[in-house]
Amino acid sequence: MQTTIEKIESLRKSLHHHNYRYYVLDDPEVSDAEYDRMMQELIALETAHPELASPDSPSARVGAAPLDKFGSVRHSVPMLSLDNGFQDADIAEFDQRIRRNLGIGGERLYTAEPKMDGLAVELVYENGRLIMASTRGDGVTGEVITSNVRTIRSVPLVLHEHAGQPLPALLEVRGEVFIGVESFKKLNVRRAGADLPPFANPRNAAAGSLRQLDPRVTAKRPLEIFFYGVGVFENLAVNSHWEMLETLGHLGFRINPLIRPKIRIGEVLEYYRELSEKRHTLPYDIDGMVIKLDDLSLQQQLGATSRSPRWAIAYKFAAVQETTRILNIDVQVGRTGALTPVAHLDPVSIAGVTVSRATLHNADEIERKDIRIGDTVLVQRAGDVIPEVVKAIESKRTGAEEKFQMPKNCPVCGSQVMVNEDEAVSRCNNMNCPAQIKARIRHFASKGAFDVDGMGIKRVEQLVDQGMLASYADIFHLDEAELRGLERMGQKSAKNLITAIENSKKISPGRFLYALGIRHVGENVAEILAKKFGDIGALLSAKLADLEGIEGIGPEIAQSIRHFFVQEENQHTIRRILDSGVEILTETEPQTGGLDGKVFVLTGTLENMTRSQAKKMIEAAGGKVTSAVSRNTDYLLAGKSPGSKLEKARKLGVEVIDDEAFGNLM
Repeated sequence: MQTTIEKIESLRKSLHHHNYRYYVLDDPEVSDAEYDRMMQELIALETAHPELASPDSPSARVGAAPLDKFGSVRHSVPMLSLDNGFQDADIAEFDQRIRRNLGIGGERLYTAEPKMDGLAVELVYENGRLIMASTRGDGVTGEVITSNVRTIRSVPLVLHEHAGQPLPALLEVRGEVFIGVESFKKLNVRRAGADLPPFANPRNAAAGSLRQLDPRVTAKRPLEIFFYGVGVFENLAVNSHWEMLETLGHLGFRINPLIRPKIRIGEVLEYYRELSEKRHTLPYDIDGMVIKLDDLSLQQQLGATSRSPRWAIAYKFAAVQETTRILNIDVQVGRTGALTPVAHLDPVSIAGVTVSRATLHNADEIERKDIRIGDTVLVQRAGDVIPEVVKAIESKRTGAEEKFQMPKNCPVCGSQVMVNEDEAVSRCNNMNCPAQIKARIRHFASKGAFDVDGMGIKRVEQLVDQGMLASYADIFHLDEAELRGLERMGQKSAKNLITAIENSKKISPGRFLYALGIRHVGENVAEILAKKFGDIGALLSAKLADLEGIEGIGPEIAQSIRHFFVQEENQHTIRRILDSGVEILTETEPQTGGLDGKVFVLTGTLENMTRSQAKKMIEAAGGKVTSAVSRNTDYLLAGKSPGSKLEKARKLGVEVIDDEAFGNLM
């Protein structure tokens, strides 16, 4: 007779198996009623024996206790954006660029995937069990949503063993969470019945559902997921993107059945047209097709820019467009002084989203398109957050329309507006412009930077308008007693803000650099700089040639960084920040060492250390660890059961070493 523990484990194993059959293979072996009976039996046993509870139990999908707030986590490998293509010529150029960069002839093979219109997430598994899930966030840092992701039935809580292969010790897998079209309609019907406002579109519904502090609410939403790639992984012998997807499917991850693997660029374009025709008949929303070079070693060789991988591109479908009228045009001033004209529109619904504003980019765009106040215009959303005005419909003009002129003076501070010859953007060059100050301070205190809780848009505006902030360095000199005297700022709010500021004073080098708001320096570039230079002093004295020599830093970015740090005002601001007690945590990557510039690939089970320990030792000595063997690989560190990487290394003439040789090398 089974003990209680054995019964619980048996039920968990059966339910995980049936989830896999239903959600991944689409081939259920039991009825819904039988599945529900087993689930209720498991819940009853776990309720009676709370000491036997487990976070990877199928019952965890019901939802855990509510959270006070989401934590944040830095992705091991940045979840970069994709470059976009909008016509066949863009994709042909992408293919030619890959061949040029690789320096090899012949056609390359690609994998083409439907581009889901959902929310990207990363799931981390250790020894086959889900331990963490996070949103993409800004690509470098995401919000921890593990409890919410556990409620999604197509997410494996425990990986599925396949053909006797060991489960990966570490696997970071990425996917897109979405709500199907019919499920979305039913969800809005239920909300209407409960006298709740409907969701605008499936994507917003999915995003809102994942960011619920109460996982029990998430558990009631019809969320689904398709997996499309990985970050860090161990113990997986794969050489191509398609092999990786197949392996993920064997492990229990749901892979989109419409993915077309290993096809040439001409076939990619044909498949794009096929997908475009059938997109409105699919049970979920897609907004294009993602094209990825299939060979992982070539992906590794191509690498990435600071914003996107060089081996992938998104071929977007034709944008969704609607007609409306421009009521007015005003100008916004950003943190770098850029003046951006924005059209205020007669509100119109585009793909389920009500649009009342659209970017006009710059004065040259307005003149080129001849857009006027009062015009009837075509507005589009191409999967982007910010809609844009495509063109004016001249046949609708009445003669009452007014031409728009960019202001010669900043609309906020009145300073003269300058237009550089090498760019189309008009700029306010007054560093003390209140609009720029507010935008810089908001950026400095934002989540990816110092993350000062309570320093939102309205609070920053209030503090600047009251003369309490003139620079982001002033944040660390705010006085609690003075704060209490502000409108809508009581004793508790003032104390909480000062506490949040104090708590923000320990910061990583990358976040510190990002917070400074240097033009062209996003979070990924900031991390590259932090790892290269280690401390702010070394970066302050870096020469232009030093910056241009860093992989991922082009001449324009290097020039912008150098220009920022030679400004005496910026140097003074940095000194004030550091003098106020801000501590930049040590997070260095040595510039030279015994392995400086050497590229390693790790495979198999090492005898004297884990692969994670070996990776840290290599990086600490100036080396680099990649996931695939290529002609650029210097060493393959091979343990027991090395798999196909050993064979490929031998074919390419890559030096193969064991633990002992590695120790001698170190």
